[in-house]
Amino acid sequence: MPHAIQEAVGRLEPAVDVRVMGEPGSPPLEAEDPDLLAWIEREGRILDTRNRRSMTTHFAAILESGGHVPRILMVGEDFSVAQLSEDLLLIWGASEAEERRDRLVYLPLVSR
Repeated sequence: MPHAIQEAVGRLEPAVDVRVMGEPGSPPLEAEDPDLLAWIEREGRILDTRNRRSMTTHFAAILESGGHVPRILMVGEDFSVAQLSEDLLLIWGASEAEERRDRLVYLPLVSR
């Protein structure tokens, strides 16, 4: 599914650089949550994930320690590639980096 999202976003807005874990220049698939969060902070990237079990805990720990995260998008189980792609582009286009900082948002933005 991540590659389908990467392709859909790229078709809709080529200026958006979507990375998929495990690809060159991205964290490996087996990256631990804290390492992944450190990478998105260093790279200034938004993370979309389905990992509600542990990612929220690591997100809170980073904020409590004075760290920062550009933004985490918690993706629901029932979403289409088109819906997620549109939501990602809406967030990317409608907000500045500072507005997205240290935020955790649940997707989809609206029920369809």
